[in-house]
Amino acid sequence: MTSGDASPSDAELLRAHVEGDREAFGELVRRHRDRLWAVALRTIGDREEAADAVQDALLAAHRNAARFRGDSAVTTWLHRIVVNASLDRIRRRQAHPTVPLPDGSRSDDRPSGVEPAAPVADHETSLLVRQALADLPVDQRAAIVLVDVQGYPVAEAAEILDVAVGTIKSRCARGRARMALALGELRGRDSGHASAGNQDAPETVPSGPGTTQPQPGRNERRDQR
Repeated sequence: MTSGDASPSDAELLRAHVEGDREAFGELVRRHRDRLWAVALRTIGDREEAADAVQDALLAAHRNAARFRGDSAVTTWLHRIVVNASLDRIRRRQAHPTVPLPDGSRSDDRPSGVEPAAPVADHETSLLVRQALADLPVDQRAAIVLVDVQGYPVAEAAEILDVAVGTIKSRCARGRARMALALGELRGRDSGHASAGNQDAPETVPSGPGTTQPQPGRNERRDQR
């Protein structure tokens, strides 16, 4: 690694690891583990599966570091391995569905990075968005997670997923449209229930400071005419 006070770059850490430095890869993992974990969690939707995917990916990166060609950033290479490990787990789960769909809410000894979360007031909306994301085809979900959830530039997401920039744009557009449709239907049902429940509720208008008086319902207004 480099001498002096300057921190080594990711590429220098990976090179040092290949050359036999036993601490270099651990430092590289500490730098990026939280974001790798967030990508895996949002792609898979289950904490245990996400943690296992990250572990599998980091083991693969540790063993295959010498194959890194340097034609992309080290973080891009790491993210590609994590996304591929996550997608592999999703496909295996879809092929052999032996457990109920997870809700991602379990708490255990997993990476300590801050998980993307909504305020308490928006918890229900957050769950609906999470479900809409989970219902997307895996390729669209991966693109949405990288670009819209994690904020990667489209070009970097294309590198991570090893596809063309236009493919990422197309997958994001289709995924957003599907999510908007799903969320619109859910919101429409919710507002319909709210309207039906409040149809005959008495209206109230202020008649003095701090007081309200009930207004007559529709049937009562007809009787008074």
